[in-house]
Amino acid sequence: MKYPAVLGFADILPELDRFDTIIDARSESEYALDHIPGAISCPVLNDEERVRVGTLYKQVGAFEAKKLGAPLVAANVARHIETLFADKPREWKPLVYCWRGGNRSGSMAHILARIGWPVVQLDGGYKAYRAHVAAALGDPPPVDFRVVCGTTGSGKSRLLETLDRVGAQVLDLERLAAHRGSVLGHLPHEPQPTQKMFESQIWDRLRRFDPARPVFVESESKKVGNLRVPDAVMERMRAAPCISVSLSRPNRVRLLMEDYTHFCADPAALNGQLEHLVQLHGREKIDAWHRMANGGQMAELVDQLLVEHYDPAYLRSIDRNFVRYAQARVVELNDIAASDFDAVAKALHGA
Repeated sequence: MKYPAVLGFADILPELDRFDTIIDARSESEYALDHIPGAISCPVLNDEERVRVGTLYKQVGAFEAKKLGAPLVAANVARHIETLFADKPREWKPLVYCWRGGNRSGSMAHILARIGWPVVQLDGGYKAYRAHVAAALGDPPPVDFRVVCGTTGSGKSRLLETLDRVGAQVLDLERLAAHRGSVLGHLPHEPQPTQKMFESQIWDRLRRFDPARPVFVESESKKVGNLRVPDAVMERMRAAPCISVSLSRPNRVRLLMEDYTHFCADPAALNGQLEHLVQLHGREKIDAWHRMANGGQMAELVDQLLVEHYDPAYLRSIDRNFVRYAQARVVELNDIAASDFDAVAKALHGA
């Protein structure tokens, strides 16, 4: 094969995991919005340089823009080779892509190929990849979902983490979304990814699952924080068999106190989130909850939130949204120790 080889995403996909490095040649802000999972950012033009070249292109013309861009591109590619790729052996096989046209990725791929590396350039760039992801999520693979259900604080997320650790297949949407899926679900110091990045991560997980084995997933709503679960994936989940996790309310309170230590340590932040519930529960109730938070009555507040907000909301939605919940397999957790989750996870994984 002559290098650089220019191939479409359909041709690249069967070999995607065999590339030694996937190189995103777009600017850093383009990369941050979304990229092929596992790709590294190696801008051929950074954000500031891209604006300069693009402005010149629009105001003066292509020739002057290319004359400005060429030395910038050459310097950036040289720096990447010196700092990231200088130790790569002759057989190192990278995949390079940019936005669509191929000018940025083509420049890098050409230089890498002239060195002697068997480089592949993605024809159509990120836009071709994104079109594939959108189509794939519109018609997901036939994954054998097992939906882990349970009231707030019953340990669904911990159970998924444990299932993953013991070797089961898991699609952890809350982890991918960096959100715990409720009004209090925002994770401190961890922003949510973009919608496109979220979808890329879901696509990447789905394509790797063995269709002959079950995939455990939590009974999410359509939105996880600000992110939306793709409709077709949601439909598959809602039609799947269910597992109902049972844990006593005192233990649920303990678990939530452990998982939400940031709110226990910062009542003002908790009260700010509780403001979102005024329309549901009224000013008087929210003010009472504020006083409990400010007075350090966190366990009592958590218990009231379960009884008066979370449990009724769960019971209203679960039967309506997950049609096989009535036939769910019930699993009981006696406590919230790691050994309790291990025992349930191993039983489910071995089933």
